[in-house]
Amino acid sequence: MRSSRFALGALAALSLAATALPAAAETHLEVQGGRSYMDDYGTNAFFVESVFDARQMGQSRFTWSPDVSIGYIKGRDIGRYENSHPGVTNNVWVGAAGARLHYGSEGDWYRPFFFSFQVAGTAGGRTQALSSGYEFVSTLGWQYKNVSFQVRHISNGSFQEPNRGETMALVGIGFDI
Repeated sequence: MRSSRFALGALAALSLAATALPAAAETHLEVQGGRSYMDDYGTNAFFVESVFDARQMGQSRFTWSPDVSIGYIKGRDIGRYENSHPGVTNNVWVGAAGARLHYGSEGDWYRPFFFSFQVAGTAGGRTQALSSGYEFVSTLGWQYKNVSFQVRHISNGSFQEPNRGETMALVGIGFDI
């Protein structure tokens, strides 16, 4: 129980840090929802993500943006894992921070495509898919103005077993603040 309190505190601190960034920075706030799969078993997943002002990487055509998110992945009721430890019934909260990468200039047809990588902490318990307090989040997506489509994978990189991971398809609705 103590580690869950610590993880929830870390998630709260991450949220406060995201809101404390300078108001002058351009911020895109997005609510995302979809289905997440562990093996062939699906469940609901929801995220709130903030992507901040883009910064150019040297003289290249790549840009990166700070990216923070808080998500929720609902537990599952799967008889096959009933006696497993960890099981699959826990609802898991995920707090993540990292960077979103784009390539190209404004107006290029491929500019809306992105890749992001985040380091995450979890709270609410462990599952066969998310078995450690730390995870890695990789997202490949397309965002145009207020709509996004993404494929996201969350895993601990086999640092701790079991490591089935969560793979999800998400649709997002967002706005600039």
